[in-house]
Amino acid sequence: MKIRFIWILAVVMISLLDAGSGQSAEKLIKMATTTSTENSGLLDVLIPEFTKETGIEVKVFAKGTGAAIRDGMDGNVDVIFVHAKAREEKFISEGYGAYRLDVMHNDFVIIGPAGDPAKIEGMKDAAGAFRKIAAAKVKFISRGDDSGTHIKEQALWKASGEAMKTETSEIIKKGKKHALSFVYPVRLGKRYISIGQGMGKTLTFAEEKQAYTLTDRGTFLKYKYGRKLGLSLEILCEGGQNLFNPYGVIPVSPKKHPHVKFAAADRFARWLVSAQAQALIGQYKIAGRQAFFPDAVPVAE
Repeated sequence: MKIRFIWILAVVMISLLDAGSGQSAEKLIKMATTTSTENSGLLDVLIPEFTKETGIEVKVFAKGTGAAIRDGMDGNVDVIFVHAKAREEKFISEGYGAYRLDVMHNDFVIIGPAGDPAKIEGMKDAAGAFRKIAAAKVKFISRGDDSGTHIKEQALWKASGEAMKTETSEIIKKGKKHALSFVYPVRLGKRYISIGQGMGKTLTFAEEKQAYTLTDRGTFLKYKYGRKLGLSLEILCEGGQNLFNPYGVIPVSPKKHPHVKFAAADRFARWLVSAQAQALIGQYKIAGRQAFFPDAVPVAE
């Protein structure tokens, strides 16, 4: 009789634990996002507030936009938060995303050594600045990781009018090799260095080499002013229309992947465009400098 009672008690306890873990799992969503949103420190402000309000935790997987979108296509995450609008719209048109909401924007900037051997300081025309970098035959560091920043950089090189060459390299993600094709200006040759890394590591490498690179403003500000060991590199080209950098949030479609936690992902996406979240985005500054600008509620700035 005692053995039977112990067995019943064990079954009850296991059932309770399973139920508890199930409820806990329902309160957790997975988000693939860019390294820029994480490296800038913005997510450290937004996610705790969302969890505090809703009880829903967000597990972040920071990577290049291309890889984040592939995570959504494969159903590995519940929501993506990225910055390559043409690809985002394609993601939705192919049925992988339920909808897209404009969340915020900042801009890309071209940075380089203070001495500026390419003489691009003060320029707004990014394609023109790239032409001068190629002409000066100075080092340029590319993320080379199929991220939103890398996509923008490749587009600017093509717009520069420089003679380009296509090359295929291998990048390693989660221990697996992936082939990645990219174009680079012939005049730079080996001075064009594609490293297959996120924005933070690209900035660190560019600092070590005293080279030029393209970066989002938020991550640059964090690495320049938000850390004890900052950067000596400076913003040299900014403000051009072709440097605009919008971010969008997209819940993965349950029609394509029925297992995703759409209700929780939908709640997160709509929270990001709420007055509360937009105010947090508008108020987020690094060393007194604005890192992102809200797009859903402009008055939150």
